[in-house]
Amino acid sequence: QVQLVESGGGLVQPGGSLRLSCVASGSIYSINAMAWYRQAPGKQRELVAVIRNIGSTSYADSVKGRFTISRDNAKKTVSLQMNSLKPEDTAVYYCNADLIRYGTNWSNNYWGQGTQVTVSS
Repeated sequence: QVQLVESGGGLVQPGGSLRLSCVASGSIYSINAMAWYRQAPGKQRELVAVIRNIGSTSYADSVKGRFTISRDNAKKTVSLQMNSLKPEDTAVYYCNADLIRYGTNWSNNYWGQGTQVTVSS
């Protein structure tokens, strides 16, 4: 089985910072891309940032220059450093991984349970 577990969410004032972390565990042979998505109330889930196995990254326009995604392949973790937070960043943030399990030769997509980020004064 594969699990993704997020941590680091919470309540922060506008202009503040938070760091989200996600660790993947289970029968994992290799991880391709890892990403963070978010879903605000009444809105569709959107891609926030992605980091590929070669280290290249992409960001949503709304977070460029404020958020930084990173990964530690040995520890199977992905992090999202969020600075200069705005009220519109309020959402449930989900970790996502595209990975290959031992005993297979195809990749599947996995999701964490989500962590709430609230930006409010």
